[in-house]
Amino acid sequence: MPLVETLPIRADTAQWPVWGTTARIVVTDPSRLPEATELVRSELAAVDAACSRFRADSELRRACRAGGEPVTVSPLLAHLVGAALDAARETGGAVDPTVGGALCGLGYDRDFAALTGRRVAPAVRVFATPDWRAVRLRGLELTVPDGVLLDLGATAKAMAADRAAARVAERLDVGVLVALGGDIATAGPAPTDQGWQILVQDRPGDPGDCVRLPAGAALATSSTAGRTWGRPGELLHHIVDPRTGRPAPTVWRTVSVAAFTCLRANTLSTAAIVRGHAASDLLGRTPSRLVTPDLDILRLGGWPS
Repeated sequence: MPLVETLPIRADTAQWPVWGTTARIVVTDPSRLPEATELVRSELAAVDAACSRFRADSELRRACRAGGEPVTVSPLLAHLVGAALDAARETGGAVDPTVGGALCGLGYDRDFAALTGRRVAPAVRVFATPDWRAVRLRGLELTVPDGVLLDLGATAKAMAADRAAARVAERLDVGVLVALGGDIATAGPAPTDQGWQILVQDRPGDPGDCVRLPAGAALATSSTAGRTWGRPGELLHHIVDPRTGRPAPTVWRTVSVAAFTCLRANTLSTAAIVRGHAASDLLGRTPSRLVTPDLDILRLGGWPS
């Protein structure tokens, strides 16, 4: 995952491995850190049980096994699926939750921590991706077409960061930053002197930017270099172009986007990777940082230089 680190200011920090990356929280009142940690862990566990495609007992997998019949789901899963469908609609299908089968065909069929170092077979299976519009969500009734495997990776982790940060700020009355790999959300008051200081850097040795997030802001980084697998000469990455069922061409090594929700930031950063050379048209005036494979940097929308 992209290396996006916080530089804590008058705050304390906890971190632990989750979902093949690192969960990190920073709070403005160190005395509330144990309670904040438990709240974040609880939120992440609930999201995992709802929508992990790597757990046979998740609600999402149950809906995908229903043979195209409607399934009643929890409010949490309905919220997560609804956000994924909204992201697909807003990006013209660039971020599509129906790419789960394609990801499995490419070899990404288990948690990334278990995938690391694995070599895929020479003949990688590629599955055509159905259109996101084939998925139906009416209230708490979810219908997934028979044979379709949903993957909410482009939106659910970002939503988990948003939800966890909001929950900590509301319950404990503190400022908090929640980082799940490259997905960062904040809630409550920021540190009073310089706000939340974030180092945005994909891999050690890559160019980095230190930026300041105001209270309530979020940042997401999508990368074609972080989650890779396969073997030398045919490495694959996890951002699939729904039009082809293959990893998106590597026009950008990373795209970082700042917004007022992590969900919005990650939706745009993922879509920008998929859109490739048309990314700047998609991003418009949104504060963004795009890095080419040669490590050249394009800053848009007021991203600080």
